[in-house]
Amino acid sequence: MGFEVIAVDSDMKKVNEFKDRVTHTICLDSGDKAAMETLPLKDSDAVIVAIGEDFGASVLSTAVLKQLGAKKIIGRAISDLHHTVIEAIGVEEIIRPEEESASRLAKRLQLKGVVDSFEISEDYNIVETEIPERYFGKTVEEANLRQEFNLNILTIIRMEKTKNIIGQSSSKRQVMGVVSPQTVFKEGDIIVLFGNNKDIKKCLSQEPMV
Repeated sequence: MGFEVIAVDSDMKKVNEFKDRVTHTICLDSGDKAAMETLPLKDSDAVIVAIGEDFGASVLSTAVLKQLGAKKIIGRAISDLHHTVIEAIGVEEIIRPEEESASRLAKRLQLKGVVDSFEISEDYNIVETEIPERYFGKTVEEANLRQEFNLNILTIIRMEKTKNIIGQSSSKRQVMGVVSPQTVFKEGDIIVLFGNNKDIKKCLSQEPMV
């Protein structure tokens, strides 16, 4: 995305594997305070501790970064205990990518037509879903999802046919921006909805509001 990225690992094989994919790769032990002092930590916008399985290395590396005054530390946790320990060290932003991916997959499997989802809270989600057939050819105003299901349409994603440089056909996602009440739904559209999980489920299963 145009940012300068420095990747650090104690395994030279990994360092060589990623050397052409980021700005710099450095082989050193991130738990070694003296070695970490050689990095431009205070000039970095964020430091991500991506170590997961090696609990000890993750905690030690995080502690070293706190000691050295890194401005923003993002930690990866693979268990509740791991989360609690690095949170206690003072890491405010902690991600659990495996758990988050599993949750998104579960929602896709639970609700027919869901392409992807982003959890805002336990009760609220943003979901990308295939437009139900009953809305083909209707305008946003006619579909009336806000009134019927208490859902907001954030945007519509439309798959556009394109050709690459050698003439092969492919589909490209086109985001339509802010939709108007007169925007017409087409077959194949993906709508991005925000709302309560129960309301999303009712809409996609064609259940009326109680």
